[in-house]
Amino acid sequence: MKIRTATVAAATLLAVPTFAATAAAEDTYSSYAELAANETEGVDYQRSTRSGDTDVAHIAIHGGGIERPTTELADHAAELGGHAFATFEGIKPSGNSVLHITSTNFDEPRTVEVVENSDYTISWHGAAGDEAKTYVGGLDTELRDAVRDELREEGFDVPSEVPDHLAGENPDNIANRNDRGKGVQLELTRGQRDLLMPNGTPVEAMDDYLAAVERAVSNR
Repeated sequence: MKIRTATVAAATLLAVPTFAATAAAEDTYSSYAELAANETEGVDYQRSTRSGDTDVAHIAIHGGGIERPTTELADHAAELGGHAFATFEGIKPSGNSVLHITSTNFDEPRTVEVVENSDYTISWHGAAGDEAKTYVGGLDTELRDAVRDELREEGFDVPSEVPDHLAGENPDNIANRNDRGKGVQLELTRGQRDLLMPNGTPVEAMDDYLAAVERAVSNR
């Protein structure tokens, strides 16, 4: 088992906002409709979806400048297994945190459709923390545990204890709104994301990470 640590100089760290799962009361917008009425698609945010050949979907609802590089991680993970993909990205020059809609309120219709048409969902998020860790949550406990085991086998730090605000166990969480009513939520700390994509560039560790997730998914 490989042991992976991040020792990236502060000056070269990927500029990733360190938002943990934000409470709905702290969000500027409580729904996609409210956000769309005040922000301009193609200027402030963008949406992307892609169909797949399986019953699995990878999503990043806080992509782009909200929680980098979750869009890229979900996209590559989906491509690796031929799965469906959806993302909502902040593309403002700065201040993308205003576009954060918490997972239990997230109702952007294109992403919702992708999730509802899937049986298995992996939702990618960025969490705070300089240490490289991944908190794996969600109501799909079987797949959750499989993802956790595969990541550990690859040498990544995946704590057994998940903070309540990162657990992803609310049925209203977008990760759990698939056809089976249960999904997986991955919360990668800033340190972990920097290890996978230093300076925004994918490295071998990212390939190993995504391969571990795909092994868990393919054995579902």
